[in-house]
Amino acid sequence: MHEETTDVADEVTDPAAGAGLADQLTPVLRPVRAGNGFEEALEQVLQVLRLGLVAGGERLPAERELAERMGISRVTLREVLKVLQEQGLVESRRGRYGGTFVLPRPNTPATGVGRELRRRVAAVDIEDVLRFREVLETGAAGLCAQHGLSGEQADRLRAALAATHDAPLAEYRRLDTLLHLTLAELSGSATLMAQYAANRAVVNELLDCIPLLVRNLEHSQQQHTALVEAVLEQDADAAREVMREHCCGTAALLRGFLT
Repeated sequence: MHEETTDVADEVTDPAAGAGLADQLTPVLRPVRAGNGFEEALEQVLQVLRLGLVAGGERLPAERELAERMGISRVTLREVLKVLQEQGLVESRRGRYGGTFVLPRPNTPATGVGRELRRRVAAVDIEDVLRFREVLETGAAGLCAQHGLSGEQADRLRAALAATHDAPLAEYRRLDTLLHLTLAELSGSATLMAQYAANRAVVNELLDCIPLLVRNLEHSQQQHTALVEAVLEQDADAAREVMREHCCGTAALLRGFLT
C-alpha cells in the first residue's frame, strides 16, 4: 500500500472519532477487491452515509483507519472523499481537531414535506423491499442461531443490543441499524451481508418518511432482546420467528403511513 505524508488532522485525533467508531462500521467497511478499489470504496462510504451510521456534524474515522479497513491507499481514499465533498455530503476541516465531517442532511421545507414523501415512495416498490428484507433478516437470524457464535461474536451482539437500550430518539435509528447489520455480518455470508446492507439503506429512507413512535420503539426493544436471547441459545426456530414478527411490525407501520 502506498504511504502518503500524514496530515495534521490525522496526527491529533479526537478519541470519539478513532478506532471505536471504525469498529462500529466494520459490518459495512470491508476490504475491497483490487480491480475496483476506488469504485468499491466509494460505494461503501456512501453506504455508511445513507445508513446514517455517522450522524450529521460528526467526524468520520481518521483517514488511516478508513484506508486500513478497506485495504486501500490513502491516495485512493482521498479521491473518494473528494467526490463526497463535491456532492455536498462531507466537508474537510483542518487544524488540531480537523478531519472529514458528515454534513447534516438539509431539512425539507414544511411546504415540501408531502411532495418529498411522495417522491420517495413513488421511486420504491415497498412490498418488494419489505419482503426481501424479511427473507434476509430471518435467514441471518436463523444462520447465527443454527451455527452458533464464538465468545467474541456473542459479545459483539450483546454490545450492539445494549447500545440500543435507553438510546435517545435522535440516535435510536442509527443504533438499531447497527444491531441489525451486526447480526447480518455474523451470519457468515458475505453475500447476505452485502444484500442486507443495500436493502436496509432503502428501508431507512422509507423510515425517514414516518415518525418515530415511542411505543413502537419499546416493542422493538422487547423483540430485539428476545431475538438476541434466541440466537445465543442457538434456538434457530425461535430466532427466525422473532425476527419475522419484528419485520412484520415495521412493515405494518410503513404500509400504514406510506401506502
